[in-house]
Amino acid sequence: MIKDLLLVGVGGGIGSMLRFATSRLSARYISSEWALVGTFIVNVVGCFIIGLLAGWLLFNSGKSQQLPLLLVTGFCGGYTTFSAFAFENVQLLQSGHVLFSILYIASSVMLGLLAVWGGIKLV
Repeated sequence: MIKDLLLVGVGGGIGSMLRFATSRLSARYISSEWALVGTFIVNVVGCFIIGLLAGWLLFNSGKSQQLPLLLVTGFCGGYTTFSAFAFENVQLLQSGHVLFSILYIASSVMLGLLAVWGGIKLV
C-alpha cells in the first residue's frame, strides 16, 4: 500500500508541475486574458496521453500495477482529472453502458457547476 501511494504521489507531483507549466506557458504565449485556454489545452492533451498510456499499458504492463499507478492514476490524475473522467466514459461506452455514460457526463457537469456556485455563495 505504501509503495502504491508513493507511485501515485510521484506521478501526481510531476503531472501537477506539468499542468502548472502548461497553464503558465499558454498564458504567456497564447492568451493571458483567457485562463481557460490553459485548462482546455491540459484537458485535451491529458485525454490524449491517458489514451496512449491505456492502450500501451494494456499490451505491455502484464499484471503489474506499478506503471498504471505511476502514469495513469498519478501522472494523468495530477495533470488533469478530466482525462480520467473521459477515459471512464470511453470504457462505459465500449462496454455498452451508453445511458449510464450520458447520465454520468450530465450529472458530473451539472452538479460540478452547482457545487462551485454553491461554494462561492457560501463564502
